[in-house]
Amino acid sequence: MPPSSRPCFDEMVDEQGRVRPAYQAYREWFDRQDGKWLHRQGQEAEQFFRRTGITFNVYGEDAGQERLIPFDMIPRIVTGEEWRRLSAGIEQRVRALNAFLHDLYHKREIVRAGRLPERLLRDNAAYLPEMAGFTPPGGIYTHIVGVDLVRTGPDEFMVLEDNARTPSGVSYMLENRETMIAMFPELFARVRVQPVSDYPRSLARSLAACAPPACVDRERPVVAVLTPGIYNSAYFEHAFLADQMGAELVEGSDLRVVDGRIAMRTTRGWRAIDVLYRRVDDDFLDPLTFNPESVLGVAGIMDIYRAGGITIANAPGTGIADDKAIYSFMPEIVEFYTGEKPLLANVPTWRCSEPDSLAYVLDNLAELVVKEVHGSGGYGMLIGPTASRVERARFARKLKAQPENYIAQPTLALSTVPIFARAGLTPRHVDLRPFVLVSPEGIKITPGGLTRVALKKGSLVVNSSQGGGTKDSWVLAE
Repeated sequence: MPPSSRPCFDEMVDEQGRVRPAYQAYREWFDRQDGKWLHRQGQEAEQFFRRTGITFNVYGEDAGQERLIPFDMIPRIVTGEEWRRLSAGIEQRVRALNAFLHDLYHKREIVRAGRLPERLLRDNAAYLPEMAGFTPPGGIYTHIVGVDLVRTGPDEFMVLEDNARTPSGVSYMLENRETMIAMFPELFARVRVQPVSDYPRSLARSLAACAPPACVDRERPVVAVLTPGIYNSAYFEHAFLADQMGAELVEGSDLRVVDGRIAMRTTRGWRAIDVLYRRVDDDFLDPLTFNPESVLGVAGIMDIYRAGGITIANAPGTGIADDKAIYSFMPEIVEFYTGEKPLLANVPTWRCSEPDSLAYVLDNLAELVVKEVHGSGGYGMLIGPTASRVERARFARKLKAQPENYIAQPTLALSTVPIFARAGLTPRHVDLRPFVLVSPEGIKITPGGLTRVALKKGSLVVNSSQGGGTKDSWVLAE
């Protein structure tokens, strides 16, 4: 059965058409508004995003284009009680991820215990031998984490994937909220929504708490954001966060090694950096250690890092936690490092590297979603129920040629939230990416996150690069 025809959990109304408790106050307000005025507000929001420059660069067939990220003004709302349960599961998972990364680069006890196959780590491109035996300042690997959640029922939330390398999208979470407050100030006086505006300050404090031993001023560590430059798809976010944190936005050409520290060029000379929030991939971080052709990173930064002269967030080598084959073992990982059963479930996953799983996936391609283990952004995947016979046959050949590159999952009946269309409210599938900050002082989860919405009817692909949009995410105050 195609995903669009499966029964889906509607987050605003139940099967009898009654408004669910989370949406009652909002729906009462919405039903009193003039439709034409709401349409004008929606157009004004689009103009605001265009004036602000909230765009992203497109890769693939339309490479080189810059697009506006579609914004839908119907919020995605969860109750305070739902969020409390979600937060407990997210925190448990993030603690386990950090412990797993430390173990992976040290004793590998989880492998010795037979809970994780060594083959998943051997020859894995995301594993960095340069991190073996090294512990980052404060013992933190995953300073900023994005955990993608999907909902399939009233109390059924599952983790779709983990983003422990360089999770993006937080700027859209913040701008979505600012836009909603600007358009509907009276609504926020009526509905008590937990704020997200303190995220940049929390990020700055969390990063500062991870400063290395070489930091001269522990009270005011120097934090900088490393960007690949204006042509990167997330450059708006890099500049936005640096500005909101009061941190310097730097490129590789602005940095060099000075007296055993990484320093940035200023009008008063070179100034040492204590914490570098890097938005550059591992392979481009240091041409002396990784890709020698890179001009985006800093020559020698890995030597300074290993000597304790700088904190890099997130730590190099965390990308292996994003591996979708590793993801399939997360229930075992959570239990191994926390001693507890996972509070948030995984989506059932078939590892195509295993012959029996590969045979099942090939026999059931028409019903499954198949993803690359290192893929992201909705690229390189097959959604079986919506793919043509020719597309499935072509993908089957790729699976047989390199089965270790793929995992498969069932086609979930993702929950829906209405969007504001010309004809009125109409349901669309959504996911949620909460943002988590980790430091030696603890774990902080911003109440809400980025809701991504598949704007095409029946579509399950929410990525902006694949035609998706975003919504403001509300967590109600208790």
